[in-house]
Amino acid sequence: MRYLFIVKSNQLAEPTPALMEAMHKLAQREIQAGRMLDDGGLFPQATGAQVTVGKGELKVIDGPFIEAKEVIGGFAIFDLPGPDEALAAAREFMQLHKDHMPGWEGICEIRGIAGSMTKGA
Repeated sequence: MRYLFIVKSNQLAEPTPALMEAMHKLAQREIQAGRMLDDGGLFPQATGAQVTVGKGELKVIDGPFIEAKEVIGGFAIFDLPGPDEALAAAREFMQLHKDHMPGWEGICEIRGIAGSMTKGA
């Protein structure tokens, strides 16, 4: 099954070079093993926009978004056997943050991707 990992934080600190190197090594290992399908960090909210629908109206709001308490900083898509492996992968990824960015606080949300079950599973 495929899983989307969403990394969120209310801290806007840039990743340290040590964290970037550790994440790159982890990503390369997981890509070579066929478990990580894609990943990426996101540009700051100020460079983005939101398109919303509410009260019958379509609106476009340019960033930054004042209402945001947590910001999505990055994502990864994994193809893993099940939820236990997804949790283990997320724990390892977040441990890198703990080790290389002391004081940083954030969340890695794990979400199964609908319709991603492999044939025969």
